[in-house]
Amino acid sequence: MTTRAEPGDDQHDPGLSVIVSERRRLINLAYRLLGSLADAEDVVQETYARWYAMSARERQAIGSPGAWLMTVAGRICLNLLGSARARRETYVGDWIPEPLPEPTEWNTGGSGGDRTDPADRVTLDESVTMAFLVVLDAMTPAERVAFVLHDVFRYPFGEVAEIVGRTPAACRQLASSARRRVRTAQTPAAGPGAGRAGIVRRFRTAWEAKDIDGLIGLLDPDAVATADGGGLAVTHPHPIVGGERIARAYAEIARVSGDRTTFLERTVNGLPGLVAYQDGGIATVFAFEIAGDRIRRIWAVRNPEKLRPWRMG
Repeated sequence: MTTRAEPGDDQHDPGLSVIVSERRRLINLAYRLLGSLADAEDVVQETYARWYAMSARERQAIGSPGAWLMTVAGRICLNLLGSARARRETYVGDWIPEPLPEPTEWNTGGSGGDRTDPADRVTLDESVTMAFLVVLDAMTPAERVAFVLHDVFRYPFGEVAEIVGRTPAACRQLASSARRRVRTAQTPAAGPGAGRAGIVRRFRTAWEAKDIDGLIGLLDPDAVATADGGGLAVTHPHPIVGGERIARAYAEIARVSGDRTTFLERTVNGLPGLVAYQDGGIATVFAFEIAGDRIRRIWAVRNPEKLRPWRMG
């Protein structure tokens, strides 16, 4: 997992370069906490706004600017997580974390809001796989913040306590509870990346061929497929449960879409996935959880607002 980086060490007058150098670490923290790159970017902007709202004398008095920025960003995320559940009640359909491409595939073209700065790229490791983010999303806000700060970013519980607003002992208990959630949700080892990629490739081939039996053979009997359109794209309205039901539903999707859809193998949140192109644009990003040699979970993100990092200029 991500190890804790040292904050900027300019003790006297932290210049722009020192503050900006923290941007990527802030983005990495906020994305893991919120599951949304767009929200993470907003958090970082708000964090910098609070920094520059202080007088020069106040900024110079801060011995560790990086630690100050991470503390503020963590508190903003905690507040946002507290209100996220209420916002989800008005979200159309199931909410899935925003999928991220391989760093080399991030959009660097386009204009305006479609431009992604290299400093905004999230480091892809096991703490940003779709399965991991889904588990994080099931935690309480305090559990999520304590766990990510301590177990992912290696912050001591004393510093976590300052952000969460609880005692170090309470934060230790929160992280322990979160750790149990992660262990409970863990799947059997899926083998090396090449093995996972091969399973995804065979799934793609069977899907394109509308081979229901082939799809069933690749899906766990208790597999679940969830889609997120956010009310902005057509999806199946509820999770599809069962390998055979998923196979038949996906074969029907392939039949209806016909030659309009092209599937490409891409890295999604650090693991093999698929991207569906329709009419020259990205329509869906698929992430997979593989247990042994079978696909156990499929997450299909169709909400166009969550596909911004995938768009090419």
